[in-house]
Amino acid sequence: MSVLSPERDMEGGIDAPPPERGKRRSRGARIALAIVALVTVWHIFASFLWIGPPTPLRQVVPGNLLTQYMIPWLGQSWSVFAPEPINGDYDLKVRAILADKDGAEIATEWISTVDAEQKMLVHNLFPPRASNLAVKQASALKGAWDALTPEQQKIAELNYFKGDDWLGRMQAAMNEANGQKNPMVVASYIVQERYTDAYAVQAARAVWGKTVVRVQYMTSRQNIIPFAERNNPNAKLPPLQFATTGWRGLIVMPGQSEEQFAEIFAPLHAKVSKK
Repeated sequence: MSVLSPERDMEGGIDAPPPERGKRRSRGARIALAIVALVTVWHIFASFLWIGPPTPLRQVVPGNLLTQYMIPWLGQSWSVFAPEPINGDYDLKVRAILADKDGAEIATEWISTVDAEQKMLVHNLFPPRASNLAVKQASALKGAWDALTPEQQKIAELNYFKGDDWLGRMQAAMNEANGQKNPMVVASYIVQERYTDAYAVQAARAVWGKTVVRVQYMTSRQNIIPFAERNNPNAKLPPLQFATTGWRGLIVMPGQSEEQFAEIFAPLHAKVSKK
């Protein structure tokens, strides 16, 4: 009668060694994983708030933190999808009044800032966000202009450039024209005028230099051929829709760099003007 070896089981096999316990992650690895998890949760939550319709839930994020996080690198738009896909092209034209050495004032021709910026899209698999600045501002100004009453739109077509308070005077005139009934609509339009003016000043100085004393800008929208007419060989594009403004004073926003703007914009405009 044989005695079983302690290393063998009843069937004569060798006992399997006990399973080795998994090694615990280091403290640094656990901290890194926790940070990655928190960043991922925050990004998903921020994207949900940004993409979805505005709700009181956005107030959970204090101040402008949400906007500062999403813009300019993470902003998203779903306007290429139904039910309201992009169905028109915007343009933002700019011209200026120049003062020569004798003090005489000369009006320039109109230039298309959209045509210039979109030169950055040609043969570029990774176009910069700067290629859409003019398009976005044209869309914003046109939308704000459309929300005005006809009387307020006529005021927007007047010249406002004397003194540092010209923008405030235009706002007051628009409010008075409509009996103070839609001050928020007027305020929204004034904000877009301010941004558009600041952009127009940068574009004008990039093309014509420091002699710019006034600017004028005009936005337009060109709708595409309606879907129902897509197979009609005789279909024509709908008429252009304009948002016209008068001559404006010069606004420079904090943080703007005329030198850096001109370094990028001037060569793009030169390419367009050679056509």
